[in-house]
Amino acid sequence: MNRVSTGAVPVAVGGLVALAAAMGVGRFVYTPILPFMAEGVPLTQAEAGVIASANFLGYLVGALAAALGTLPGGRRLWFLAALAVSALSTGTMGLTTSMTAFLALRMVGGVASAFVLVLASALVLDRLSAAGRNGLAAVHFAGVGTGIALSAVLVAGAVSLVALALAATLVPRGPDIAAAVRSTPGGRVDRRLVALILAYGLFGFGYVITATFISAIVRAAPELRPFEPVVWLAVGLAAVPSVAFWTWVARRWGDDRAFALACLVEAAGVAMSVLVTDGWAVLLAAAFLGGTFVGITALGLIRARALATGDARRTLALMTASFGLGQMIGPSFAGVAHEATGSFVLPSLVAAAALSLAAVLAAGPGRLLNRKSPGTG
Repeated sequence: MNRVSTGAVPVAVGGLVALAAAMGVGRFVYTPILPFMAEGVPLTQAEAGVIASANFLGYLVGALAAALGTLPGGRRLWFLAALAVSALSTGTMGLTTSMTAFLALRMVGGVASAFVLVLASALVLDRLSAAGRNGLAAVHFAGVGTGIALSAVLVAGAVSLVALALAATLVPRGPDIAAAVRSTPGGRVDRRLVALILAYGLFGFGYVITATFISAIVRAAPELRPFEPVVWLAVGLAAVPSVAFWTWVARRWGDDRAFALACLVEAAGVAMSVLVTDGWAVLLAAAFLGGTFVGITALGLIRARALATGDARRTLALMTASFGLGQMIGPSFAGVAHEATGSFVLPSLVAAAALSLAAVLAAGPGRLLNRKSPGTG
């Protein structure tokens, strides 16, 4: 085994640590602390939705910024700097009760998390590809679920600072690999990529309502409240192996079909979260959410990178921007709908419908269950 291939494992682990901090903790720690913020500040569900949307607006801005031309200092410097910003913005959340400060901190954190996802993924996936170890992408994307599980039990800001040091060590300096050599100037935009980008935006809207409010949903139902301490942990634990599982499905059924099937499973979980009143069923809904949304994220980015005809960073950033737009709209819509109806049933069912439409766009009508050879999508 050559040195490049041997070094692929630390790089994949470094990517895992980076996503655990910036995505699993920096972005999703808001969900388990939201019920406590709502009672302690206090916040209405509409205000909580606006704070979440501020984070996702930052995520959209960060994704678009990451798509800009050459970044001075290289991708590694920028994603490590973004990790530091994510840690500081997350930790500072505990030092204020100001709505304005919450909005600013969550927006800054959203910018940072998008930079980490786009730049770390482009860097890590390029290095794994150069080493012939594409299968280790599952390790990299497992960081999101790992961070979610940690956010359920640990102090988020401190974890993110430790992750910064680990990521800097595990992802060493080196040349940005082979983005330019994959370019095919003048090529037409692949319609499959356009459909995937639209599906990714619908997925962003479809997952985020439950991912933001599931703890609040459980707390609001007296018969479910005993499950509140573990519902978010269930999401994180299910997310950890999900990328490996869905990439296995993709090898057997094709990337597009695996993406679509995962969207349908997630749609079922989103609907279940508001239609069932049994605690164990709610934990199953949480597992459906956790067991799919990170896998869908990874499948979408991996597939987009395969369809890209240029610098993969720009394609990944466009995907992330579409995703960010969908998830920016979701929480505010859910918060307003909750204020109007008194529950999250309506917005959750709309989210499930959006995920179902994403499945159709990704796989194509009539093709979802028509198995093709692996890799054909």
